[in-house]
Formats: sequence, structure tokens, C-alpha cells
Amino acid sequence: MAEQKHAEQTLEALRQQIDALDNQLQGLLNQRARLAQQVAEVKLSEDSQAIFYRPEREAQILRRVKDSNEGPLDGETVARLFREIMSACLALEQRLKVAFLGPEGTFTQQAALKHFGHSVDTVPMGAIDDVFREVESGAAHYGVVPVENSTEGVVNHTLDSFMDSSLQICGEVELRIHHHLLVGESTQEKSITRIYSHQQTLAQCRKWLDAHMPHAERIAVSSNAQAARRLKDEWNAAAIAGETAAEIYGLKILRRNVEDHPDNTTRFIIIGRQGTPASGQDKTSMLVRMKNRPGALYRVLKPFSDEGVDLTRVESRPSRSGNWSYVFFIDFEGHRDDDAVRRVLAALEQDALDIRMLGSYPKAVI
Repeated sequence: MAEQKHAEQTLEALRQQIDALDNQLQGLLNQRARLAQQVAEVKLSEDSQAIFYRPEREAQILRRVKDSNEGPLDGETVARLFREIMSACLALEQRLKVAFLGPEGTFTQQAALKHFGHSVDTVPMGAIDDVFREVESGAAHYGVVPVENSTEGVVNHTLDSFMDSSLQICGEVELRIHHHLLVGESTQEKSITRIYSHQQTLAQCRKWLDAHMPHAERIAVSSNAQAARRLKDEWNAAAIAGETAAEIYGLKILRRNVEDHPDNTTRFIIIGRQGTPASGQDKTSMLVRMKNRPGALYRVLKPFSDEGVDLTRVESRPSRSGNWSYVFFIDFEGHRDDDAVRRVLAALEQDALDIRMLGSYPKAVI
């Protein structure tokens, strides 16, 4: 009995310490928020069109948080907490409107919330072109679109959209793609006779479905979000989609991570109307149109090799300016203001018909 009483006293003392720390945290968070409001006032006094979202500044903060973290929470978890704190504080300065490739519940929306935090207004668009137009017109501050997948390759529609757009890439998000088997609250696993999902998702989960749901009919729909939405009135159906779709449409996750390749990752880019200063750990994307002659690819790659600039991706796409003419989409490490990058650009200008910088931006932190 004495030991039990001592344990209860110890537990109560620990809870009191937690309550005291919570009070301190709340006070500090509000102090930070007030400073964010003061920052907004200073910026507006200097420029009525001031830009409040600074991706390079946020990337530096998140890196510092991860590097200085001592646990027991891991660095990724702490960085995600700070991501939401910064999102809430930024909303006091300016609430951002972010367009994404919809509908609601897609992985693109999940990527937008991962990058900006939940204190933004996300707006679903029907096509990648629509996302670009929404940002170009000023109806949205930023846009989020997929650009490549580790198993499926590049998203050509996104690359092609840059040929006619002046928008800049100002950030990137890498999202591990986990597919879950979703059902309505009243649906039992044994009653499932059909499974809805996007055709590509069904292919990515084929082995799991063959092993666990061999008799269920697989029905391809336009998106995983639409698959989730269809379960509202169907007691004998399931959908394969992401966690965001489960949250939005009030579904239960029956089985988690049903994808055949658990390392499947999609990279998304953030598009906006202005450039981004260097953050210290950056990437640059550019478009190069070369003269149509032998050795064009060699002439593109050689300056990067000469200057020791690390290429992370090279893709060729047909040019819209003539038959059998191609443009190269190139990603590399470094910022456009770096000395080595300046020398690469100077060398490319000697052979290229056209060079367009699509943006320098911080490398994904979380």
C-alpha cells in the first residue's frame, strides 16, 4: 500500500512538472507569434507588397532544429513540430493560399501540408495546367505539383508546363508514398467485393491484392481521392488511398502500407512568382535548348563535370519550336548565385540556343 501511494505521489509530481512546462511552452509560443506580427508590421512599413513567406529562412530554421536536437524525440519529429509552429505564425502575417493537383485527399495535398503546414488554405485544381494558371494569375500564392516518382519516372506534363510559364520553383517536397486499404465505418473485411483506386495505384499494390484480396473486383477510377469518396454509400467496397484521404472522407484504415514497394517516393515542387535567395543547401532546376547537332548532350554535361557541380537529374523533352529539336531539363546541387554555377552557365551559353533558370531553392529538409 505504501509503495502504491508513493508511486501515485511520484506520478502526480511528474504531471505537475508537465503542466508547468506546458504553461511555459504556451507562453513562449505566443511570444513567438507576437514577434511574427511585429515582423509583418516592419515589412509592410517598408513595402506594401512585402513577401512574408521566405522558404530559404524556413529551411535554415528546420535544419538548425534537426542538427541541434538532443532527443529523446528524433530530429524529424521535432522539425515537423516546428514546421507547424512556423505555419501558424506565418498565418498571422499572411494566410497563404496554395493550389494543388486535386481533388482533395490526394498525395499532392499531403505534400502541400507537409511543406507549408496546416495553417494554409489548400485549393484543389483539376489539372497541372490549372495549378500553373492559378499561381500565374495571382489567385494563389503558391502551387504544388508532382515532378517525379522513384518507380514511375518523371511527370512529363509538369515539365512541359514550364515551357510556357514564367513561374519559378521555390521549394521541393519528398513524400514516401504509402497506400492504405480504406473502408467505411460499417464495412467488414469479409464483406468486401470490390476495391476502387487509381489504375497506377492498383498496379503498385498488385502483389498484395493477389495475396490478400484475390476475389475482390479491382475498379480503376480517376484518382485515389475519388475512390475514397465513392465509399460513402457502399458497405461492401474498399478503396486504396493515402492517409489524408482517410481523414478528409471519414474512413477507417483497415490495412496499412499495402504497396508492393515500401520505398516508393514522389518528389513534388513548389511553384511561385519570385526567386529564392540561397539557404546554404540548395538545388537548381533549369531548361536548356541546344543546337541540333551531334554531341549536344555531351556539350550540356561537360561544363558541370569541369566545375564539379553534381547533377541530380537530366531529362530530354521534344521542343515545341521545331521537329527533332529537344530541350533538356536539368537539376543540380547548388544555387544559381554560386561561383561554380555561374561558370557553368557561362560555358553553356556558348553552345545553347536558350537557357531558362526554373529556380534555385532549398533542398527538402523534412
